[in-house]
Amino acid sequence: MSEEAPSLYQKQSVLESEDWWAVWLGLFIFLLGLGPIYGKDLLGWVVANQVWVDISKSFKPISAGYASLPAITSAILTYVFMLLLTSIGVAAMGKNLKRYIISFTIIFWIVFVCLVMGNNAYIAATPDKQAAFKIPWSLSLGEMGFVIAMIVGLIIGNFLPSVAKFLEDAAKPEWFIKTGIVILGAAIGIKAVGALGLASTVIVRGVCAVAEAYLIYWPVVYYVSRRYFKFTPEWAAPLASGISICGVSAAIATGAAIRARPVVPVILSAVIIVFVAVELLFLPWLAQMFLYKEPMVAGAWMGLAVKSDGGAVASGAITDSLIRAKALADLGIKWEEGWMLMAATTTKVFIDVFIGVWAFILAIIWSVYRIDSSSAACKTGGGKVSAGEIWDRFPKFVIGFTLTFLILLIMGLNNPAIVKAAEKGSGDANALRTIFFGLCFFSIGMVTNVRKLWAEGMGRIVAVYAVCLFGFILWVGLFISWIFYHGITPPVIPH
Repeated sequence: MSEEAPSLYQKQSVLESEDWWAVWLGLFIFLLGLGPIYGKDLLGWVVANQVWVDISKSFKPISAGYASLPAITSAILTYVFMLLLTSIGVAAMGKNLKRYIISFTIIFWIVFVCLVMGNNAYIAATPDKQAAFKIPWSLSLGEMGFVIAMIVGLIIGNFLPSVAKFLEDAAKPEWFIKTGIVILGAAIGIKAVGALGLASTVIVRGVCAVAEAYLIYWPVVYYVSRRYFKFTPEWAAPLASGISICGVSAAIATGAAIRARPVVPVILSAVIIVFVAVELLFLPWLAQMFLYKEPMVAGAWMGLAVKSDGGAVASGAITDSLIRAKALADLGIKWEEGWMLMAATTTKVFIDVFIGVWAFILAIIWSVYRIDSSSAACKTGGGKVSAGEIWDRFPKFVIGFTLTFLILLIMGLNNPAIVKAAEKGSGDANALRTIFFGLCFFSIGMVTNVRKLWAEGMGRIVAVYAVCLFGFILWVGLFISWIFYHGITPPVIPH
C-alpha cells in the first residue's frame, strides 16, 4: 500500500481562509452586477477612471444613470463600500480590524491617485484616440496606473520601512487579486455570449485559431523558460500564460492557481504591459504594409499577438482604419468598417476564456503531483495524494471565477435579450475589479525587497519575453491567422 503524503498546507475553515473570502466577496459583487438584468442599477454609482487631459474629468460614476452624482461622491461611496465589504472578511478571519481600517483607508486613496495618474491621455490614450484628445502623441500604456501603484509601493516598502510597517495590515495582495479574478469571470462570460452573436464563420475560425495557437505557445514558452533561462516552475508557468494567453490576467490567474508568491505574476505583469505598448507601436503599421490584401488575417493577428484586451482591441481598431485607407487608395476597394476589429475582438474573447480553463488545469496538475514550484528541478511530492489533500491545496478562487463565468454564459445563451443589460452590470462590477487589481499591485510593491527581486533575474524575464514574442509567437500567430482567415474579406461598400 502506498504511503499517504503529508499535507503541505494548513487546513483552514471557510471563515478563516483568504481564499474563500475572495470567493464570497467576488460572488457578492457579481450578484450586485446582475441588477441591470432585472431593471436595478445597483453598482452604477461605482467610480470609474477615465482617460483625461483635464484632470477634473479624470473619474466619474461608471453608469450614465448616475451622471448627476458628483464624481468625488462616487469615489467616496466606492471607498466606503470596499472598506465595509473587506472589513467583514478581516473580522471573520480574526485580524485586527481597527488597524486594518486605518491602513486600508490610506492605501485605497494612494491607489486611487495612482490610477488617475495612469489614465492621463499622454500615458494611456491609444493612437486611434489621440485626435479626440487633441494630443500629438501618447505612450499607449493603458494599464500604467497599476505600474505606478506598484512603483509607489516599492518606494514605501524599500525607503520608508516605518510607513510600510504601519500599512502592512491592509497589504493583502493575494486576497485582493483573487477577489478581482472572481469578478473578472462575469465580464469574460458575457463577452463570450456577445461573441456568439457575431458572424458564425469568424467565430468558428477564431475558436480553431485560438486552440491551435495556444496548444503551441504555452508549452514552448514554458520549455524555453525552464530549459534555457533556468526559471523555476513558479516563474515559468505564469510567464508562459502571460505571453501565451492573455497578458496580465492570465499571469495573475496562473500564479494564484499554482500558489506562486504574489510578487511573481505582478512583476511579470509590469513587463507584459511594456511589451503591449511596443506591439501597439508597430504591429498595425506592419499589417498595413504587408496584409492590406488580407484584412481579416490582419485583424485576427492583432487578437493573437497583442497580450491585453485593451491593447488587442485598440490595435484591431487601428489596423481596421489603416488597411481600409490603403485598400481604397491602392486597390480602389472600400471595405465596410469594423470587420477587422471584429476579428481581433472575437479572437481575444476566446483567448480570455482560456484564462479560467488553463488556471483550472494547472491547479489540478499542481495539486495532484504536488509540484514544488520554487524548485529548479520541478520536484514533485512522493506518496499517495488523497482527495482531501487536493481539495485543501486547490485555489478556491478558480471555483468563483468558473461560477461567475458559467452563470452569465448560460444566462446569456438562454435569453439573448439580457445580454446588453448583463454587459452593463458586469462592466459596473469590473470597475471594482480594477481597484482590487490596483490594491494588489501597490501591496506587492510595498512588501517587495528590490534586492531579492533583482536576484530572481528581472533581466532574464525581459529576455524570455523578447525571445519568445519576437522569435516565434508573432510569426506563428500570423501563420495561424493566415490558415483560418486567408481569402475572407469584409463586405465591399459601393462608391
